[in-house]
Amino acid sequence: MAEQITYRRVYEDTSPQDGKRVLVDRVWPRGMRKEDAHLDEWLRDVAPSSELRKWYGHDPARFTEFRRRYLAELRDSEHREAAEHLRDLASHDKVLLLTATKDLDHSQAAVLAEWLNKRR
Repeated sequence: MAEQITYRRVYEDTSPQDGKRVLVDRVWPRGMRKEDAHLDEWLRDVAPSSELRKWYGHDPARFTEFRRRYLAELRDSEHREAAEHLRDLASHDKVLLLTATKDLDHSQAAVLAEWLNKRR
């Protein structure tokens, strides 16, 4: 892959070093206008399922199990095409995964970045 895949909150300022800006949340971030997000893509289908997201509830105590379940979801038919598209993007450009989650270290963006970086 061309560059390392990184992640941060969608609410933070943009930077010329961002590369491709990809929102990886299933729902649109609260209070964010679409034109203010400066996205290259919104890949809803790479985000955790609604069921998994609701079960997790961003509870750090559940993160290990969330991570395991989310990695399994990335291999299922509903997520596979979006995950492959993201891998393809990352093979050509620097990619910044964006999420509205406050706790970045316990987010799907963190899991996804680690997963993609291991496949470099």
